[in-house]
Amino acid sequence: MQLSKDKLIDAYTRMKKIRVFEETMRDEFAKGTVPAFIHLYIGQEAIASGICIELNDNDTIASTHRGHGHCLAKNSNLERMTMEIFCRADGLCEGKGGSMHIADLSVGMLGANAIVGANAPIAVGAALRQRVMGENLVSAAFIGDGASNQGAVFEAMNLASVLKLPVLFVFENNGYAEFTGVDYHCGGGDIAKRAEGFGMPSYKLDGSDFFAVQEAAAEAVERARKGEGPSAIECYAKRWYGHFEGDPQHYRTKEELETIRKDNDPLIIFRQKVEEAGLVESSDLDMIDDDLMSQVTNAVEKAKNSPLPNVEELTTNVYEEGSY
Repeated sequence: MQLSKDKLIDAYTRMKKIRVFEETMRDEFAKGTVPAFIHLYIGQEAIASGICIELNDNDTIASTHRGHGHCLAKNSNLERMTMEIFCRADGLCEGKGGSMHIADLSVGMLGANAIVGANAPIAVGAALRQRVMGENLVSAAFIGDGASNQGAVFEAMNLASVLKLPVLFVFENNGYAEFTGVDYHCGGGDIAKRAEGFGMPSYKLDGSDFFAVQEAAAEAVERARKGEGPSAIECYAKRWYGHFEGDPQHYRTKEELETIRKDNDPLIIFRQKVEEAGLVESSDLDMIDDDLMSQVTNAVEKAKNSPLPNVEELTTNVYEEGSY
């Protein structure tokens, strides 16, 4: 199905916002202004955007330690998200979550998670609640190729299949579990076929191609809303940078990095397709580029000048009051 111009503009805006934001975070981290580690999503923008464009604000997603892209694709507030990464009092989690534990319940973003594979059971739990409450909603778990080996993920897929829960298991196969190649760590070598073993339809596609991701997501979301159960989508798209920012990447070759940036850039692929088909003017996309650069720059400056949390607030919304 041909997407409308408005939806194409929306898709490009989500992807470009992720790219500009992550490149800016990379620069800020190098300057020493960003607390703690950050894990960049560059190269995988089409995955989060292709999935989340088929969801609404009441649908839920569970993220990973590499969660900036998921937040932005789910339409989290840019300024408050930036403040959170800078650990400021006005951040989405009042400065207590930071990069790896950021959440925005107002748009159904249940949180980034530094525990490998922990988001799959969270997404299944959300889907079960949605089912019990009679809500026609969908939950999605973004799962790395390394996390695909976790027992909790297998248990979550099994339960979702048995109960026919409205869940999407989105496997972001970026080629490496931290520093270990997927060809080594993944028994059988095919994440999508593993998922099929749990009785759910699965897709295996190019995660650099927004349209491939969006088409699979649209089908999976429709199945979920009809009560037909979960689906698995394995999206292959190598990350451009290291496992964490500062990772020297000795496990990768210079040629590999040059090739993926030249041939597998989700933004270039998207622009070529829509411009050649005459669906969106290049000038329209250029205007989005300029606007997003300004938005991100302003958000960073506002975050830097925002107050830090008061120490008295350290335990609020963290521990429940009372004794056990």
